[in-house]
Amino acid sequence: MANTFFSLAHELESRGEPFATATVVRIERPTSGKPGDRAIVTLAGELLGWVGGSCARPTVIREGLAALADGRSRLIRLSTEPDDRSGHEGITDLSMTCFSGGTMEIFIEPNPPRPRLIVVGDQPVAHALATLGRTMGYQVLTVGRPPGLEGVETLAAPAEIAGRVHPLTFVVVATHGDHDEVALETALEAEAPYVGLVASRKRAESIGKYLKVRGLTEERLAALRSPAGLDIGARTPEEIALSILAEIVQVGRSMDSFAWAAAGSAAVQDEGSQSGTALDPVCGMSVAKDSTPHRHEHEGKLYYFCCAGCLETFESDPEAHLA
Repeated sequence: MANTFFSLAHELESRGEPFATATVVRIERPTSGKPGDRAIVTLAGELLGWVGGSCARPTVIREGLAALADGRSRLIRLSTEPDDRSGHEGITDLSMTCFSGGTMEIFIEPNPPRPRLIVVGDQPVAHALATLGRTMGYQVLTVGRPPGLEGVETLAAPAEIAGRVHPLTFVVVATHGDHDEVALETALEAEAPYVGLVASRKRAESIGKYLKVRGLTEERLAALRSPAGLDIGARTPEEIALSILAEIVQVGRSMDSFAWAAAGSAAVQDEGSQSGTALDPVCGMSVAKDSTPHRHEHEGKLYYFCCAGCLETFESDPEAHLA
């Protein structure tokens, strides 16, 4: 089980896909989950692994997506009688309503994709960028390997950029006019959050006009930074690379609520609108409408539940859960 967990985490990480991990750290019997049980929450809202029964799963998924959205780990306590005043500092008390008893404490940790820097070009600025990017912990890919740079993955052509862009990918084109339009168009269409161009203002204006003719929207063109980098009076290739990496850090740190994580969370929340499924209004679990026998009509609308416990809880006070 542990090997499968770590293998899956490694696979997701190597593909640049964000995920959260959930580990059961403490229980009070009876519980189906045990200390050491682990699972992975994907951006699509899947829970892969085991951290307890049906009433723990939706809460862990919800909290896993929340951790991805704010980038913060959390320790949650699931019980039938949650109490925020219990004095457990650093623990978020949450309710399990369709559960036979017991308590579980689960540590949830976000694993955003490793920042990726794609450098296009083989001039001194490109070399300095790739070198500094590796030092700062970025996964560096190059198109046209700069001389003397080893140990980085090289893409054969700018067209390959499209398949290598994930939510934290930063692309810098430093070809100095050598077919930079193709690389910029590919990176912008792939929706990289940052695309920088090392060029003069006149060259940048010319490329901007070309990209508009090619059909790129103003929204996508807004991701293009040229001249790339913060204005620190840089002159040497190393100084220019430093100014560009500083701007990339600034852009990355400003993404407080990652759009990709919010989109994943929204997709899970919208499950109830999909044909054949509904969200249990008590525990948040996705329920197949056709197969569940637990249903209740309230004010002309039919609600679906994962189990009798959630149904009974809802019937006792519908408005509290609909609020």
